[in-house]
Amino acid sequence: MTYPYQVTDFAGYELAYKRSIEDPEGFWGDIAANFTWKRKWDKVLEWDFLRPEIKWFNGGKLNITENCLDRHLEHSGHLPAIIWESNNPEEHHRMLTYKELHFKVMQFANVLKNNGVKKGDRVCIYMGMIPELAIAVLACARIGAIHSVIFGGFSAQAIADRVHDARAEYIITSDGAYRGAKDIPLKSVIDDALVGDHTVKRVIVSTRTRTPVSMIKGRDVWWEDEIRKVETQGNPFCAAEEMDAEDVLFILYTSGSTGKPKGVVHTTAGYMVWTNYTFVNAFQYQPGMVHFCTADIGWITGHSYIVYGPLSAGGTTLMFEGIPTWPDAGRFWEIVEKYKVNILYTAPTAIRSLMGFGLDYLEGKDLSSLKVLGTVGEPINEEAWHWYNKHIGKEKCPIIDTWWQTETGGVLISNWAGVTPAKPTFATLPMPGVQPCLVDDQGNEIEGNGVTGNLCIKAPWPAIIRTTYGDHERCRQTYFSTYPGKYFTGDGCLRDEEGHYRITGRVDDVLNVSGHRIGTAEVENAINMHAGVIESAVVGYPHDIKGQGIYAFIIYSGTHGDIQLSKQDIVQTVSRIIGPIAKPDKIQFVPGLPKTRSGKIMRRILRKVAEGDFSNFGDTSTLLDPSLVEVIRDGRV
Repeated sequence: MTYPYQVTDFAGYELAYKRSIEDPEGFWGDIAANFTWKRKWDKVLEWDFLRPEIKWFNGGKLNITENCLDRHLEHSGHLPAIIWESNNPEEHHRMLTYKELHFKVMQFANVLKNNGVKKGDRVCIYMGMIPELAIAVLACARIGAIHSVIFGGFSAQAIADRVHDARAEYIITSDGAYRGAKDIPLKSVIDDALVGDHTVKRVIVSTRTRTPVSMIKGRDVWWEDEIRKVETQGNPFCAAEEMDAEDVLFILYTSGSTGKPKGVVHTTAGYMVWTNYTFVNAFQYQPGMVHFCTADIGWITGHSYIVYGPLSAGGTTLMFEGIPTWPDAGRFWEIVEKYKVNILYTAPTAIRSLMGFGLDYLEGKDLSSLKVLGTVGEPINEEAWHWYNKHIGKEKCPIIDTWWQTETGGVLISNWAGVTPAKPTFATLPMPGVQPCLVDDQGNEIEGNGVTGNLCIKAPWPAIIRTTYGDHERCRQTYFSTYPGKYFTGDGCLRDEEGHYRITGRVDDVLNVSGHRIGTAEVENAINMHAGVIESAVVGYPHDIKGQGIYAFIIYSGTHGDIQLSKQDIVQTVSRIIGPIAKPDKIQFVPGLPKTRSGKIMRRILRKVAEGDFSNFGDTSTLLDPSLVEVIRDGRV
């Protein structure tokens, strides 16, 4: 397979970008024509950012799995679609060709049908990084069910919230999962999440760890038993459901500035076209390359650049169950050598962590197969960029620094490997179709180069968020109301003298911890559920490994005698309610929080304390009790 829309030089990029802005319908219509449609669209684009209402390829009919699987069978059926590397390096890896993956997806699609799943039903998936997770995702899409993958590190309460919000009646999980030295009891966490639930009709459980689990009669069934039933029925074929271009493909929950997680909705056609186009161009993917994205499918990066982007391009995608530092910090490099990986796409957090282990784990590892390196999740710092370039890429591999969000569906701003200029710490230039602009706090557009502002996008791209599930007004308020007529990213941004973009971090109450967004309100809500906590405020601070750490200021009335134990109890509470990913790195007990007379917490002061910057707290005269500032400063942990 070749990609007629792949751009391989800078002049080509400039032409593509120019046409995408001047004639977006012609540009995207030509690209979409390369996919398999059951019915061609009536209109490429209709949009209104004020409502917001966005439709791409309206009237078109298709199924995304025909584009990820069926259309590759004739020429690429024998080629590897998914390579799976176990958490345990001693365990035999698995490889599924396109023909085998197609078969297994149809097989499990029939399992879903046998268990009552229909087009439009919501299916929550809570699994480790095993091939069955990708199979489950694609099987849902095959029959038109809406998948909502929940990261395997979330707690029972966090799962319950998401299942309830999605009004999901079906869950797919595993008995357990392996992650480094840990065994995660997935099924028992699901059981805890479903205590008192009367809406979930079926829980399908795949076997991975052989952990003893509770199986509830009438609700819980084993994946393997259900597969055997399909086998006895004979023909495993499952026709791909005809979907409208704007039918919902999946819901993915992300943290926002309020405590309640929001279900970001992506639809079928635009998301497919965008993830394919950005995958093929940013990574300069060529047929036969092995693409290793180290993310979890529980996050958007895994959806777009482990599953849908690579498979729609007929590529080979590598799934890894484990973590980069187990059984030692050479694990990524062993995988690169073992499978002759050509593209490595990982997070700055992982790079910084591996830097800390030194170069010993790189000794003797053959990384010569690598052609492209990529980063995702947060802006990469200069030291990590140079380490990655020198020691992993041997100064021969372009590094693409991709900026995007759950809500954008795929990469929005990034250099293209070997095609457009790279600049350490800069995402650089927008994808075709993406019109970034910088605005001040009043919404005035900031013209020219060498400027900073709040990053907005002026027009839709195919994979833009369509709504937040069950609450369209929340979508409007969060993304489209701050600067009417524009999509507001929530990020600050620098545009340098050459017109290259550098993301400078969140400007709202959202933290970016290890590349994952966590709302301050969500963490505060969890902290406040601890019996001894009166009130709390959470801010981010620079963290050597995670990028941002979580610093919690807490008014505490607990009678527990041991302060350290009290702090550990609070951390445990957050882990229990949200998951370990959200637990505070630092906790400071304070007599009060710096509030204005109207009761608003002045977080800028708390951020300065957390960062250890006491140089200028600004005007504190509007505080209810200005003397608190010194007390909080002196008590910094």
